Amino acid sequence: MKFSKTNISEVILCEPTIIKDERGYFFESFKKEAFEKFIGKPVNFSQDNEAKSTKGVLRGLHYQLPPFAQSKLVRVISGKVLDVAVDIRKGSVTFGQYVAAELSGENKHQLFVPAGFAHGYVVLSDEAIFCYKVDNYYHKDSERGIIFNDPELQIDWKLPFKDLIISEKDKIQPAFNKADLFETNIFEG
Repeated sequence: MKFSKTNISEVILCEPTIIKDERGYFFESFKKEAFEKFIGKPVNFSQDNEAKSTKGVLRGLHYQLPPFAQSKLVRVISGKVLDVAVDIRKGSVTFGQYVAAELSGENKHQLFVPAGFAHGYVVLSDEAIFCYKVDNYYHKDSERGIIFNDPELQIDWKLPFKDLIISEKDKIQPAFNKADLFETNIFEG
């Protein structure tokens, strides 16, 4: 597995070593020891989640406030998505900046999105199966979001607005400058 820091160093791109032959392929999708060595701290994933969506479905931008904040390791089993992580840590040198990565069943790349980041993705293929590990359980009262088309963030979702399929909940999320965000003193790193 090859690990690379993105333009926001805490968000990590993970590229597995894929072994292919006439039978198909094999790769390690997660190896705790190697992952922890690269990020420099322990991680304890507690749950795996999976979602299937059709082209244009945009899910996000979501996060949970402490003490229920979640780090996520996300990947696509089939199809293709644009995955986005937004730094919501007040006082961070990359506050308000985002990382966007194309994840697909073909490239098998993964993105590590640490606590302190809002997360979302849009499906670019006809459909996609999206999987992710989280290190904390869902807690409804701690759930928060930011509107996907916030003018301050200027995220290019790679699809025309008219082609996006967005839940009613995600259509009414607050703007970035009005959202409950992370104070830097509650985030390690």
